[in-house]
Amino acid sequence: MDIRTLPEAERLIYNRIRKRYSLFFDRLRVGEQTIRLLKVADIEEILDGRDPFADVSEFPFWIKLWEAAMVLAYGMTRLPDPVEKSVLELGAGLGAPGLAAAACGFDVTLSDYEDIIMDFQRVSAAASKLDRVQFQHLDWLAPPELAPFDYVIAAEVLFREEFFAPLLNVFEQYLKPGGRILLSHDARRKCLPLFLEQAKKDFHITISSQKIKKNGETITIIFNQLRRRGD
Repeated sequence: MDIRTLPEAERLIYNRIRKRYSLFFDRLRVGEQTIRLLKVADIEEILDGRDPFADVSEFPFWIKLWEAAMVLAYGMTRLPDPVEKSVLELGAGLGAPGLAAAACGFDVTLSDYEDIIMDFQRVSAAASKLDRVQFQHLDWLAPPELAPFDYVIAAEVLFREEFFAPLLNVFEQYLKPGGRILLSHDARRKCLPLFLEQAKKDFHITISSQKIKKNGETITIIFNQLRRRGD
């Protein structure tokens, strides 16, 4: 991609990030949509010598485009009536599902907890020529006041049980009446059934799965849709 085609603000962000990391743009085709994702070429530049398996909480999950995020991105392209409908992506990381939703016409807010993550998101949105995207710093433990959304979505966010209750609180705060929560996770994610057991007290939950092939391996992705009881 010719970086000179980026708007000035995003070009400045790109040049600032490039001083720290080797970068490239990955193309992601989802349905009829193609988006560009800014990614780090060498994960070791992020890890800086740390062992990611020594403490999973230290692993920068946002730098990887997870298979569950790709499945969710495709799912967003299949939702009906995007006009005047809003989407909040939680723990968006590279933001593929939210950007795919924006490409389909949804008004999208990508959220995460670090400025550097949102810098990547801003450049990706600009490179994909998407202008229906906003960016929000969002700490689940102290969520800011935001207008509620028609859809709250997330991929691969369930890693630590201590965040279950804050996440359910975020769902309650940001979901419109009649809205839907869409979650996508690798079936091997051990926290998923534990979270769904807590969530079913307040939400009706549907479950589907999709198998994808990667490097000769079959990966099962679990897709959950949640709606409030009583809606």
